[in-house]
Amino acid sequence: MAERFLVEAVNDALHTEMERDPAVLVMGEDVGKLGGVFRATVGLQERFGRDRCVDTPLAEAGILGTAVGLCMAGWRPVCEMQYDAFSYPALDQLINHVGRYRWRTGGKMQFPLVVRMPYGGGVRAPELHDDSPETYYVHTPGVKVAIPSTPADAKGLLAAAIRDPDPVVVLEPKLHYRTMRGEVPEGEHVVPLGEARVVREGDDVTLVAYGAMVPLAEKAADALDASVEILDLRTLKPLDEEALLAAAAKTGRVVIIQEAPRTAGYGAELAAILAEKAMLDLRAPVVRVTGYDVPYPYWQIEDAYMPSVERVVDAVRRVLEF
Repeated sequence: MAERFLVEAVNDALHTEMERDPAVLVMGEDVGKLGGVFRATVGLQERFGRDRCVDTPLAEAGILGTAVGLCMAGWRPVCEMQYDAFSYPALDQLINHVGRYRWRTGGKMQFPLVVRMPYGGGVRAPELHDDSPETYYVHTPGVKVAIPSTPADAKGLLAAAIRDPDPVVVLEPKLHYRTMRGEVPEGEHVVPLGEARVVREGDDVTLVAYGAMVPLAEKAADALDASVEILDLRTLKPLDEEALLAAAAKTGRVVIIQEAPRTAGYGAELAAILAEKAMLDLRAPVVRVTGYDVPYPYWQIEDAYMPSVERVVDAVRRVLEF
């Protein structure tokens, strides 16, 4: 297996899937000649041509609206939203069209559309370049949501999303695009949607995380004098509920980590599931470590917003002392 940066694994997945299926095309702002602002689409236009790697105008709603028509015509479009918060103008298309067409046609029309975008902070970016908007997409019926935390999963989850008959939003942790390297299988590699990953085994407490928060959970576990289990959700919808409940039952204590704002965040859904279905297994209240209910702050104070090793360690100690 080759060792790649996470963004290189994304690029590898796109090359592999476009070679495998001539119906797959990539479209977005600067994805062609430039290869994307993060170079995730480097080499695609040269290899597959301008008709399958399409530079679009700066119009996110137009990108997704065009992809809707392409799906109807038998294509499998992969749309890149240049940054997380740039996707908000396309929410109308996503909610009213992308997520509803299979229902609207009584199941007659599949909608194999992928929206991939970098998300999250930690890179000292300007406003509207740092959000963690996963809950918007999870809340949208008809749309699946995946978030990789390793290079291998970045390739495997994207491949699964491209092959899926339903629309999938793939959020990629840009903090780790070029700070994380790992072994990535050559050729075709698919990580099924809806299967969580146990990052490490433990007996005292379970840390539940996804995306950029998984490496943070690992650092926190290293700083603790306790046996820590870490569960990487990988897919927020469909959720691997069985793995979540098993991890909670094993340790009886759960800390959930998310970068997004706290109120109505995805961690609240996880905590509700545990309250409904794992109450008799829990030995302490479920605790969340999250971002704050504010617009993502400017880079000078973003470290105060981001969940940190210290905040996770404090939460673990509180549940262990309960």
